[in-house]
This record gives sequence, structure tokens and C-alpha cells, in this order.
Amino acid sequence: MMRFFPMIEWLKSYRKADFNGDIFAGIITAILLVPQGIAYAMLAGLPPQLGLYASIIPPIVYALLGTSRTMSVGPVSIAAIMIASVLNSAEVSTLGNSVESAIILAAESGFILLGMAALRMGGLVNFISHPVLTGFTSGASILIIFSQLPQLLGIPKPHCGIDIACYQESLQFFNSTAASLGLLSLIILILFNKPLVALLKKTRLSQAIIIGISKTAPLLTVVVTTLLVSYYNFANTENVAIVGAIKGGLPTLSLDFISSNKWSLLLPYAGFIALIAYVESVAIAKITANLRHQRIDPNQELIALGFSNLATAVSGGMSVAGGFSRTMVNFTAGARTQMAMLIAVVILSFAIVFASDGFEFIPKATLAAIILMAIFPLIKLRDIIKTWHYDRGDGIAEAVTLLGVLIFGIEEGLVLGIILTIASYLRQTSHPHIAEVGRVAGSEHYRNIHRHKTETWANLILLRVDENITFTNADYVGNFILGRLKNCQVKHVVLIFTSVSYIDSTALEALEVIAHSLQQQGVNLHLSEVKGPVMDKLKRTNFLEKLESGQVFFQTADAVKALT
Repeated sequence: MMRFFPMIEWLKSYRKADFNGDIFAGIITAILLVPQGIAYAMLAGLPPQLGLYASIIPPIVYALLGTSRTMSVGPVSIAAIMIASVLNSAEVSTLGNSVESAIILAAESGFILLGMAALRMGGLVNFISHPVLTGFTSGASILIIFSQLPQLLGIPKPHCGIDIACYQESLQFFNSTAASLGLLSLIILILFNKPLVALLKKTRLSQAIIIGISKTAPLLTVVVTTLLVSYYNFANTENVAIVGAIKGGLPTLSLDFISSNKWSLLLPYAGFIALIAYVESVAIAKITANLRHQRIDPNQELIALGFSNLATAVSGGMSVAGGFSRTMVNFTAGARTQMAMLIAVVILSFAIVFASDGFEFIPKATLAAIILMAIFPLIKLRDIIKTWHYDRGDGIAEAVTLLGVLIFGIEEGLVLGIILTIASYLRQTSHPHIAEVGRVAGSEHYRNIHRHKTETWANLILLRVDENITFTNADYVGNFILGRLKNCQVKHVVLIFTSVSYIDSTALEALEVIAHSLQQQGVNLHLSEVKGPVMDKLKRTNFLEKLESGQVFFQTADAVKALT
């Protein structure tokens, strides 16, 4: 039961001290759920209640099935901008009923994640490299910022992407009151961040209390600006855009979306949303789990996120994933288990039932400010330079992914980044590092002759292949060996296989050709330090016989002793 319902594991050892931490963290996280739920729904171009509904049942499902004890599941910014991209595409927008489309996307994402779980594809998270994910997140975050600037300034949203000229045309409708509310929101959010934390640290307050106070900024911002809009009637007198009426009450369960004819059209988009939701969620879960020496089961996370997305679809919400900002707030506020999220859900449910009328006058400029503050830390342009200095292939993949997202779109940019990463990996494996080694004086250590002062021999060359030999690099290895033998009087070549764990059939044939070519030149090919699994495969063939006068040595030192 604990395997399928990890919640049982932490409930068995649940203590009063855990509850004290969870209840405080739950209250703080609940403060974020209302403004973020509304903001991310509107970022996706959906009614606010879809974001609120997605913050109720999905966290309960994840608490039951998930392996992370502190991750907060609900609407997230990256998924929201991907949903907006889908809903604004020509083929989807012409069908109308964006709410139904968003719900179908959530349901399809859930089915895809569960399908991946059934195929034991939890390790898929490793196939999207960190540079590609960082480039994708940075590019999507920039798109989100440009999408929210019109809301912040009170101008109509341009329909020409991030074209500066298009924004200049919209600026003629600049709303100073809306912009002032947005600026006020930014000031409150900024002051409650590092400045207030630094000031409170000089007091005797505990770290948890300091975090709790600082994280009330979004709720305080919403309350202050909503009261101003309501009191001065800015929506009518100054044409300030507000959220508008929100359907009150808890979500109702429905399967009406099943009969829609949009499933096949939306399926490819749902695949991208599911993939990003999973990768982002597992990455977040691992961060907090590692800090407390806990374990995350990637395949169980597929199950938990799959059922969470099905739950949000049935309850009329948008797609969900693990949210970085909410999770870190939940974690740093002292959450010990998913009980904190269950407490947050209870508080949010009361707010929706009894206080939904108060959400009507929330200015959109305030929500834009909250999104900007949550998104800005996700833009990591400096990481591209740092990655470039360490590995140019990864640096190029990160930069191209970012530019691809900005120029071509969310899905296209991600695919481009993944293709570049795979191409870079194939290029590296097709050009393995091959070191000519010699003996370090006075020892039995053999090192690269170009890096160390070593002893070499006129009739013997030692070559260490630092990669598995496969169809991708067999020709390169052969050309390297034959190229090294030009214009030299070598009688023996020893291939050192300390780093070779696998030789496929194509590579084996290539090695046979190399051995035959060397024999015609009067050179013997030998092997040393062959690993057991590789030797087992070689013994099942006649390769060792085709070496003729070549030998297989247990150690490189044995080869040197026998051949010199």
C-alpha cells in the first residue's frame, strides 16, 4: 500500500512537531494560492476560477500519491504560457470554447503521464538536459514578461508578439491609474522581499516568522490595490481593468468534455505540456528532497502528476505541475509533509466559498506585477555564458533553445533544443577521446604522453580509448589508429579498454578490419585491461582468433613487459 500511496509512509510517523511546521507553512502557502491561481489562469487566457479550481483537488490527489513531502502542485507559469500559446493558435482558436480546450489539455496530459508511468518511463527526465531546460524556461519567462507588460501599463495587448513597434502603437492608450497600481504592487513586492527580510533579521524573530511575514506580500498587494479600486471606483471612472465576477463555491465534477471533438487536435500540444510539467516538477521535488536527505521516485511522480491532471480536468481546472515559488515558500516556511498543502487547500476552499465576491475588484495590473516578480528570477541569461565556458555544445543548445522559444514558439523552441542536445551528444560519442599513453618514470602508472612526462618505446604504441566503441565512432577509432602509424616503425599497437564497457557488432567488424590492415603492415594489434562483460562477448565470436599473433593482456604493464 505504501508503494502506491506514499502518504501512508509519512502518516505512520507523523508527530505533533510535524503538524506545528505544517500548519504554519500551510497558512503561508494558502496566501499565495489565491493571487497565483487567478494570475496564472488569466495568463493562460482563461477565467480566474480555473486557476482556483486547479489549486483544490489536484493538491489533494498529489498528497495521496506523490513522493515529495513539500512540493506544491497547482497552476504554474510555464504551463500557463504554453496553454495560452495553444489556445491562441489559429487551428484551436477557431473552434472556440477555450475553457473546454484547456480542460481537455489537462485530461490528455494526465493520460500521457499515466501512459509513461505504465511504460516505466520515469527516467525520461534525464533526456532533457539542464541547459535546454534552462534555455526553455528563460525564453518562456521572457514571453510571459512581454505578455504581462500591457496589463501592468493598462494598455491593450499587442497582437504582434514582442515587436517593439507594436508596443509603441499601444502606448497611446496608456492608463496612468492602472500603471500606478501596478507600480505600487511592484514596490510592495520588492520591499517585502530582500529589504524587509534584511531588516527583520536584525530582530529576534525566528527564521520561520521572518519568511512568513515576507511571503504575505502578494496577499497584501492584492488587498491594498483591490480596496483602492473598490473605494474610488477606478473600474468605471478610470477604466482600470479588473478581474471581474468570479464564480463562487467549490468546483463541481463533470465529464462533459469527453464528448468533444478536439481530442486529436490537442493531443500533440498536451504531450509538450505533460513533458515540461513532469520535468519541472521532478526537478523541483529533487531540490527540496535532497536538502532533507529524502528520496523521490520518478515513476511514482508520473502516476501522481497524471492523476492530478485528470483530477483538475474533472473538476474544471487547468493543467497543473509542481510550482517552484510555492514549493520553496512551503519548504522554507517549515513544511514537513503534504499535510501543509492539505491545510492550504482547506483555507483556499473557505476563501472561494465565502470571499469570492471580494476577488471581483482585483486589478489586472496587480496580478501582472505578481507574475513578473515570480517569473523574473527564472530568466538566467548569465547561465548561457557560464555553460558556454564549460561546454560549448551545451552553451549553444541553451542559447538556441531560448532564441527558438522567442522566435518560433514554445513547442518549436523546446524541440529545437532537444534535437541540438542529441546532435551534440552524438558528435561527442562519434569523436571519442583517444590518448596515447606512456609509463610514468619509476611507477606502473600509464598517462597521456601530451600531459605528463612519460617513457615511450620505438616499437610499441599504447592507445587508451575513453569511450564505448559503437557504430557511431568505429570509423573514427580506426582512422585514428591508422593515422598514428604513418611514417613510424611500430611493431605493436595495444588498445587499452579501461573505459570501454560495450562494443557493438558494427564496431567489432571494424576492429577486425583494423587488425587485418595492421597485419598487412607487419603490425600486431593487442588488447589490454578488457572488462569482463566485453570479454564475454568477444569470446562468443572468433575475433580473438583473427588477432592471430595479437594477445589480450590483463594489465597494460604486462603488455609492456612482454612486447619491449
